[in-house]
Amino acid sequence: MNRLHPLSAATYALQYGFFWLWIPVVFVVVLSGIFDPIRAAWVPIAAPLGFLFGTAYGVVYYYRFGYEITSDTVDVASGVVARRDREIPYGRIQNVDIRQSVFQRLFGLATVSIETAGGGDTEATLNFVSETEANRLQAEIRRRTADAKDRRQERKRDRSVAEEDSTVVGPEPPEVEEGDASVPPEGASSGPDADRPPGTGEEPRAAEDGTRVRSRRPGEEPAEEGSTLGPVADRDRREDPTRHPQQRPLFDLEPRELLLYSFTSFRPAAVAAVLFVFFFATEAILEAFITAAQPFGGPADLGTGDPASYGILTIVSGSISIVVTYAISVAYTFATYYDFQLGRVGDDFVYERGLLQRYSGSIPAEKVQSVTVTDNPLQRLIEYGGLWVETAGYGPDSNGGSQSAVPLAKHGRVYRFAENLTGVETPSFESPSPIARRRYAVRYSLVAAAFVAIAFGVSTLTPFESWYVAAAAFLAVPPAAHLRYVHIGYYVGDDHLVIRNGFWRRRTTVIPYYRIQTVSARRSIFQRRLGLASLVVDTASSRSFFWSSTTIYDVDLEDARAVREASRERLQTALRERAEADDVGLSVDFT
Repeated sequence: MNRLHPLSAATYALQYGFFWLWIPVVFVVVLSGIFDPIRAAWVPIAAPLGFLFGTAYGVVYYYRFGYEITSDTVDVASGVVARRDREIPYGRIQNVDIRQSVFQRLFGLATVSIETAGGGDTEATLNFVSETEANRLQAEIRRRTADAKDRRQERKRDRSVAEEDSTVVGPEPPEVEEGDASVPPEGASSGPDADRPPGTGEEPRAAEDGTRVRSRRPGEEPAEEGSTLGPVADRDRREDPTRHPQQRPLFDLEPRELLLYSFTSFRPAAVAAVLFVFFFATEAILEAFITAAQPFGGPADLGTGDPASYGILTIVSGSISIVVTYAISVAYTFATYYDFQLGRVGDDFVYERGLLQRYSGSIPAEKVQSVTVTDNPLQRLIEYGGLWVETAGYGPDSNGGSQSAVPLAKHGRVYRFAENLTGVETPSFESPSPIARRRYAVRYSLVAAAFVAIAFGVSTLTPFESWYVAAAAFLAVPPAAHLRYVHIGYYVGDDHLVIRNGFWRRRTTVIPYYRIQTVSARRSIFQRRLGLASLVVDTASSRSFFWSSTTIYDVDLEDARAVREASRERLQTALRERAEADDVGLSVDFT
């Protein structure tokens, strides 16, 4: 078993030391209020004892943690009291991601995460290994995962050939007199491969240049494309753990596109960051707001002021909060997608990105469940969009690594990428029932009425009297209902289901039929009265708060049933065709 980098011992020691420091402190404080012999003055003694125990536990955890790359699995052993031994088969591994923080990049360290399709949690994490070891592990696991796939496909082809041979009845072999030296004995062969056991290979074949190339034998590693070194040398090269696989570049995010992406997108994490800072520095931030609002007529302090000055303070503080949150979002996006590069290694998409924290990961083509083109109103205005993929067990926002294939590019280029990647024909979208537009108008009218009611309630509790100004919200109801309706569409193709939804963040999702898990119809009370239904199309990818299941909203009930039946029938057809073609279903040369 291999051990982590020695700095991991110090990291685990500090991590568990500070965690265990608080446990005896809490016990002493709680028990001192219950039992008289226990005093709160014992805290200065209990805290260092807890820290020492946690430090020792962290060091022991480091020595009890080990990992190993075997021929069939990645083995990871961990745990001090309760041991956990994991054997991760290469056929189940989905991503091998490398993450480097600023601290790790300074010391040449990296964190390696091994993810499978079993859910949104990482199967194994190695904190920390050297950067060289991280690259070696990523390349080695990726190579062995590809070899495991090749072996599965070879066994499948062998079974198909055996089934075909068993159905062919050939002529009976001619009778041979015993002792005839011109005929080899049964089960033997002649020629240059006479010493080869029967049934272990094929006859030599002729290459295009006239040279003779021996066919690969069962169990032998396949030669790399374009190799002229022969099977033995090729196998030695493939088993070399220090050799990084050849990567073919597919897409680079140019500086202009990076700036456009940063200024035209918004990260919800920026809101959490602002709230976090406000929680720990509330008084200082309020003082800054008051100071900024005073030139515009704001109050001198929170205790003295009239309703007008408080209103100005609210407007100024809200404006400052929006600007700061937007600036944090721009900076976060810029740092996250700085130097974004997408490439191809075998049948995997590989990416690198990050300014302060560097990420490196892979997107297996055979595990891609769906492809989504995204854009928002600002990006649509300048005719730009992004391309995201969902893999088995993971959605675009479900893990630390990004599943963005193309963060931002021209609409035409993104659509061409999506068509080349999935093989989908250009969709002609069908709109939902016109009744849905009326339903959205009623829904948004209720929201506007609630807004007016809140304003009226505030006016009864405060000097604010112009509550009726809130009725202007009803002016936004017709355009909001129309925009919601026109951005919904679906297309039932021969091999793919294409679904479009959303205005603020429009998503156009391409789902191959063979990736569909379930197609379920949902009807609320209001939909049942209007004869409408929504179809939820689920794949094997994970969902998050900001990335929900793909849904066709508010179509006629009969249309919903027709789409569900068509999806079910074409799912079975697509599965049979894919099994016969032995195809991953997506083109890794999508550019």
